[in-house]
Amino acid sequence: MSRLFTAASCALFVISMTSVDAKAAYDVAAGQKTYDTTCAACHKGGLLGAPKLGDKAAWAPRITQGLDVLVSKSVKGFQGKAGTMPAKGGDAKLTDAQVGNAVAYLVGQSK
Repeated sequence: MSRLFTAASCALFVISMTSVDAKAAYDVAAGQKTYDTTCAACHKGGLLGAPKLGDKAAWAPRITQGLDVLVSKSVKGFQGKAGTMPAKGGDAKLTDAQVGNAVAYLVGQSK
């Protein structure tokens, strides 16, 4: 019984360590720079149905999907009911990390 308890405790510890807020993996300051140079073209004015930076009502249902889902859709591109997200915001030169940083910035400014 003691070994079972120890194993379960270890498993819970490992799970708790891997469920740390995903935003910690992103550089929000770098994300702001990417937002300013690429993402603002759509997210500042709502072009193509993009949710505007800081629009809590528009971002709330997206944020509930989780940061990893939002980053994946932003990297790969997404066609939704409300609009279109071109892959990497239409800038193929952006790295996945740069896109992730920008998404983390957008989410942080829109909660």
